[in-house]
Amino acid sequence: MLPLSTPTASTASNSSIFRRLFRAQESGLILVILLMAAVLTFRGGTKPGEIQRIALPPGTTTEEVGGVLVITSPTDVPLRELRAALGESKSGGANVRIVAGSSKVEVASASNPRVIGVDADQKLLVSRSESKFLNTQNLVLLATQASFIAVMAVGMTAVIILGGIDLSVGSIYGLAAVVGAFALQSLQLSILGPEANSLNAAAGGAPWYLAIPVGIGVCCLVGAICGGVSGSMIVGLRVHPFIITLGMMAMLSGLVFVLTRGQSITGFPESFTKGFMKMPAGNVYPVPVAIMVLTMLAGMFVLSQTVLGRRIFAIGGNEIAAKYAGIPVGGVKVIVYVASGALAGLSAAMYLGYYGAAAPGAGQGYELDVIAAAVIGGASLSGGRGSAFGAVLGALLVQMIGNGMLVLDIDQSYTQIVKGAAIVVAVVLDQAKARLTPGSR
Repeated sequence: MLPLSTPTASTASNSSIFRRLFRAQESGLILVILLMAAVLTFRGGTKPGEIQRIALPPGTTTEEVGGVLVITSPTDVPLRELRAALGESKSGGANVRIVAGSSKVEVASASNPRVIGVDADQKLLVSRSESKFLNTQNLVLLATQASFIAVMAVGMTAVIILGGIDLSVGSIYGLAAVVGAFALQSLQLSILGPEANSLNAAAGGAPWYLAIPVGIGVCCLVGAICGGVSGSMIVGLRVHPFIITLGMMAMLSGLVFVLTRGQSITGFPESFTKGFMKMPAGNVYPVPVAIMVLTMLAGMFVLSQTVLGRRIFAIGGNEIAAKYAGIPVGGVKVIVYVASGALAGLSAAMYLGYYGAAAPGAGQGYELDVIAAAVIGGASLSGGRGSAFGAVLGALLVQMIGNGMLVLDIDQSYTQIVKGAAIVVAVVLDQAKARLTPGSR
């Protein structure tokens, strides 16, 4: 007699898939990000949002009584349209009372409206409250700011998987931004002529097919050269990456101040700023986020689907065994540091196009955020483990820490303390997970 139910291969396969998804580092990060978003949404409070204009009959009065907006009209106004305009919610206590002629209704408005005046057309100006965290402007700003860190974190993840570290990534970002800014400024002045100056050179000027390759190409080239110098010294001098990149960080930071003399650089082609990096799509600027996603996809492909990616993991897992296996360890290290530097340059190009200027302090302190994003994203400091997707999630989480402290009105002086604590917690949890996982190194 057959049993009532028998496990099938598909059921076992689905169970295995869900188990792998649950145990993956990225699934935990996604859960943490969602939990943080929920806390910031419900605990962050609200702020005045968009201004809405509501047409009301003459003689209408408004007042606030005990936190309730009371709208009193001498005639029967169309209550359905007014309730729809106020954004009626199905939950929560009533915060709007409408008295229209002989009718009276209590409304629980999701926007928690507040009257701020009457315009020239005698329309009521109502400020609709919105969540400090969960609003379009804040979420787009959060993703955009995270994109600058995330692009560099993808390169840093490859370096950490390799068993290395790069403390100079912030300084490479700053130098690439400054040199790229000079290149864009020179290109713009050459197009407009010698009578133009850096202050009025932003209008018109160089076309996109010159400005974009120059802006991105120069920044990435400078970053790649700096990364190549670090990688070559690490391999050639056989000195620990921490020492080499620490020295590079100091030298490149000094070089940035020498080149800029403490002054910001402006005057870029409009085709590179408003026409590309800050090209609007509705009320958002999607290009930096799109570059972040493309960089993440490229990093995922290289690390998981190419020979170079397998060699990176092999060297990080056991460098001596990788040498005996015939892997050119020195060459792979140089390539990885070049790629990390180039991605720092790409992030610098994004910064130039988005903000339209290069500040002498650009990139200072970014090494902490980038390393934090990579480590929180699952990259093991002992080498051999990490992912580009995790790096991007880590960058979002790091950025959410600073953004959340703003939303919760916490003193910004504590931001670096919290980020440092996040790194320590991530490393401790990673090591604990490695000890508890059967078959781990």
